[in-house]
Amino acid sequence: MVWRNPIKCFGRFINPHIRDIKRGLLDLMLWRFGYYAESQTRRPPPENFQYPAQIPPHQRDLPSAVWIGHSTYLIQVDGLSILTDPLFSNYCSPIPFQILKRKHTPAIAISKLPPIDIVLISHNHYDHLDEHSVSSLYQHNPHILWIVPRGVRRWFQNRGIERVIELDWGESCQASDRCRVTATPSQHFSGRHLWDKNRTLWCGFVVETPEKTFYFVGDTGYNGIDFKEIGQRWDRIDLSLIPIGTYVPEKFMKPVHISPSEAVQIHCDVRSKLSLGMHWKTFRLSEEPLDLPPYDLYLAMQKSGCPHESFLPIEPGRTINW
Repeated sequence: MVWRNPIKCFGRFINPHIRDIKRGLLDLMLWRFGYYAESQTRRPPPENFQYPAQIPPHQRDLPSAVWIGHSTYLIQVDGLSILTDPLFSNYCSPIPFQILKRKHTPAIAISKLPPIDIVLISHNHYDHLDEHSVSSLYQHNPHILWIVPRGVRRWFQNRGIERVIELDWGESCQASDRCRVTATPSQHFSGRHLWDKNRTLWCGFVVETPEKTFYFVGDTGYNGIDFKEIGQRWDRIDLSLIPIGTYVPEKFMKPVHISPSEAVQIHCDVRSKLSLGMHWKTFRLSEEPLDLPPYDLYLAMQKSGCPHESFLPIEPGRTINW
């Protein structure tokens, strides 16, 4: 199966399955002033709610995943150490606004990480491409291979980092002799300034080794095409890293961020053996309470009939075998 190339119009990438997404300053102001406010208050989690799944003890000789925070996971498989969207800074913005301050410290400091072989960058938003984190990782290990969406390599080259591979949707690279990485479609947008919206691409990644296959979804809204195609292209996905936060108000967030129920739909579309939540609890980027995503995930899993053990909203620092 070959995906069509991402669409570009007047130098800007376009999501193929929805109309152009308005995400300018005016739209943010309308959100903040209540234009997108929901008519009903969302049901809070019951007092002392615990997600109903038992997590087996960690075994050192098996592939592992550790949630460091936000969309940052440390994946260890087949002798490789792989990071996703590394963000270790206290703020997810170029200016330290208090509202965008981190809610918990990274589960592992950069200095305590094992030697990192590969870093996956899903897109160039500040909460996914953090200059301080990239610089610190590069100083610790200049031999890291950075795999990024189309158009993002120049950002690294401007900072003296040359070991970078740039991919379009559906393109693959051999990251090592035992690791193949393919960029997958996602439904999102890009930009670090008011004038560079969608100049670079956004994506997810599927990583294949002889031992395992995992899928890093990146940031995305849901559509009924891309994720089903991913499930058809790969007959085995052992682990998926799926966002479960930043979904309220739904009218504003839905085009580019999935809710827990849509996260469960992706889990089912790609037939993931195990999925882990991300993009929640670390920063307050939307209106849902920080403790709501696991409860909404529980309700969605209950409705789907899938075993709760197959999709976990783990705590930062928890190590999961897969």
